[in-house]
Amino acid sequence: MTDSAPAPTTFRLAYVPGVTPAKWVRVWIERLPDVRLDLVQVAPGESCGALRSGDVDAALLRLPVDGEDLSAIPLYEETTVVVVPKDHLFAAAEELSPADLAEELVLHPLDDTLDWTAPPGRPAFQRPETTGDAIELVAAGVGVLVVPQSLARLHHRKDLTYRTITGVPQSRVALSWPKAEEAPDLVEEFIGIVRGRTVNSTRGRRAEAEKGRKTAPKPAKKPAQGTKTGGAKAGGAKKTAGGRPAKPARGKAGGAAGRSGKPRRGR
Repeated sequence: MTDSAPAPTTFRLAYVPGVTPAKWVRVWIERLPDVRLDLVQVAPGESCGALRSGDVDAALLRLPVDGEDLSAIPLYEETTVVVVPKDHLFAAAEELSPADLAEELVLHPLDDTLDWTAPPGRPAFQRPETTGDAIELVAAGVGVLVVPQSLARLHHRKDLTYRTITGVPQSRVALSWPKAEEAPDLVEEFIGIVRGRTVNSTRGRRAEAEKGRKTAPKPAKKPAQGTKTGGAKAGGAKKTAGGRPAKPARGKAGGAAGRSGKPRRGR
């Protein structure tokens, strides 16, 4: 018989720009202090490749994933915003719509995370390579940019601002890992964390350990001192059928005893 492979001591998690895994990392450290969690930031177009190559165990990315060999569970949707210069007319608005962008030059970077069929506004002659490049063009007054709010915050500049836009696609952040009949233990642990499962409901190796501790047999209790098995307590008073203690019988000394305990005088 051969010994089973030792449990991994490192969990490698990739994440794309704008996604912040900090709150989940804190829970991981509390629950699995013996397993190191390595964070690996990857470009949006590299996240699926990192999973397929085995460079990471799981990834926080934006849907869709390319291919059917990867599993994914959606986590949340991001608010979509329009990034504009601070002196732009849109800066005075609380909320925008696609119709508001009809006359604007809308930049569409190659690493765009929104699943556009037809972006609003006038298209630029050339698409910027990255969102960062598009932000620079917005700052130069070339056009406006529609992105998830997390990316607008990531590329924050003092001379730029952003406003929410409705009626447009929203990016969805998901947790993804290589597809298998059963997810690896550490991936299950992280799935439980991002889904808000408690320690007892998590289906990873920690949950199995907790379950093993709970089902361990308890030691038998010793009988209390001063008792007899199957009988009344030692030294206990006798009881009547009604459950009340029996009264002591009155004794006689040459006749019935009086209340004071002295013998009565004969008449």
